[in-house]
Amino acid sequence: MEFAGKTALVTGSGAIGGLGHATAKVLAAGGADLVLTGTDPERGAQVVEDLRAAGGESAGTVRFVAADVSDSADVRQLAEDAGAVDILINNASVMTFSPTIGQDLASYDTAFAVNVRAPFLLTALLAEKMAAGGGGSIVNVSSTAAGLGMPGMAVYGATKAALESLTRTWAAEFAESNVRVNAVAPGPMRTSKVVAAMGPDMGGMGLTTALKRTSDPAEVAHVIAFLASDRASYMTGAIVAADGGRTAI
Repeated sequence: MEFAGKTALVTGSGAIGGLGHATAKVLAAGGADLVLTGTDPERGAQVVEDLRAAGGESAGTVRFVAADVSDSADVRQLAEDAGAVDILINNASVMTFSPTIGQDLASYDTAFAVNVRAPFLLTALLAEKMAAGGGGSIVNVSSTAAGLGMPGMAVYGATKAALESLTRTWAAEFAESNVRVNAVAPGPMRTSKVVAAMGPDMGGMGLTTALKRTSDPAEVAHVIAFLASDRASYMTGAIVAADGGRTAI
């Protein structure tokens, strides 16, 4: 039980079938106490119930905190409600699909608020608590869009590129405090939200990868959990691709 006695906050974990849900499952299986968050308490309760049903006697506690991370006041309250955590997974994200010409500024602002400002605030508020407790691990969820030019994804790609830059800077800033900061960059992934929007084949996006398929969220969740764990104790500042070889070809 590699996460026994540790508390993890996973943002964007308030819905069944998403990467946050899958990541929470892996951490729960390792014995972590979990703080989940999303905007919908009813859906959040379903995730909590699912995790409790999947866990055995060795499973840790699971609780849900409703928060809109596009609102900085909500983010600050979330950090206070979460308390001292050992692991922070910055997973909450807004995906925008629009050509630059025609991109509305409201969606632009929301994407940067959720994808960049929220992780920035949570890290600033929680890293100090981690340091006081002897250290911790922060894992940011990026995307292959951070490093690839994808038409219609200018804003989304820019937010993830910013998050990768922050990952490297935070790794340098917090290293002396034994707080490791890494990122995972998933490729095309069959989350419930994406499948609902694009269909089961996701527009053929899997064929752009070396493995010629999309990923199950659990495949990426295991990479996130590895970086969060002590098994990755000598890793910080890394951007780990979990993209089926998409960025390697």
